Amino acid sequence: MVPIEEIYNNYYTDLYRYVFALSKNAHIAEDITQETFMKAIKAVDRFKGDCDIRVWLCQIAKNTYFTYVKKQKRETTEPDETLTERASDHDFVKDTVDREQAMKIHQLVHNLSEPYKEVFNLRVFGELPFREIAVIFGKTESWARVTYHRARLLIMNEMEELS
Repeated sequence: MVPIEEIYNNYYTDLYRYVFALSKNAHIAEDITQETFMKAIKAVDRFKGDCDIRVWLCQIAKNTYFTYVKKQKRETTEPDETLTERASDHDFVKDTVDREQAMKIHQLVHNLSEPYKEVFNLRVFGELPFREIAVIFGKTESWARVTYHRARLLIMNEMEELS
């Protein structure tokens, strides 16, 4: 296994860029990147080697970031907020429909097989260019484009079936 210091030096910049693409905040990206490496150090013996280490690190970072976002939402949501404090019933209905549809999409993405799931997440949520996705997987840019397109089609077909 590669020493953790070498992993840190080789992948820090890529991981930071990925988290920054998710968070759009340099401070959050720095914190999440550091936390990701701490988690990786603790879990390195569980790394099976069935994927590129960069993909494994990005998965840890993504999960760490989403956990952070959930925690932030819990801390900022006031428990006594009522529906009457919302802007309007129309906005509430629209927000609910949008949330329900987003939840369906997240569930469909979660059920995708690899590499479709990870490529879709990196492209849509990570906002990474196909060139960087290709580097993460050690594949060509065309492979990244085709994989993303196929994932998108799978999701769209499933959404049509649910309608």
